[in-house]
Amino acid sequence: MPDKIEKALRKLSEKERGRLKSLLLLIKSGTLNGLDLAKLKGTDDIYRVRKGDLRVIFRKTKDDVIMILAIERRSDTTYSNY
Repeated sequence: MPDKIEKALRKLSEKERGRLKSLLLLIKSGTLNGLDLAKLKGTDDIYRVRKGDLRVIFRKTKDDVIMILAIERRSDTTYSNY
C-alpha cells in the first residue's frame, strides 16, 4: 500500500498536497468534526474523508489506530476495492 500512496502524492499539485497534509493531521489527531466523513457501505471500520475531488480512505481499528488505505481522486473505481 505505501507505494500506491506515494505514487498518489507525487501526482498532486503543491496546493493539493498542502490541503491533504492539513486533512491528514486532523485525521491523525482524531479531530473528525467538521470533516466530510462517511463510513463506507458494507464495512464496519473503513471511512472516507472528502476534500474537493480528493478522497482519503482509512481504517479505524477498535484501539483507535488509523491506517491510511488510499489517497485518490474521485473516479468510478475509487471505492470498488473496499
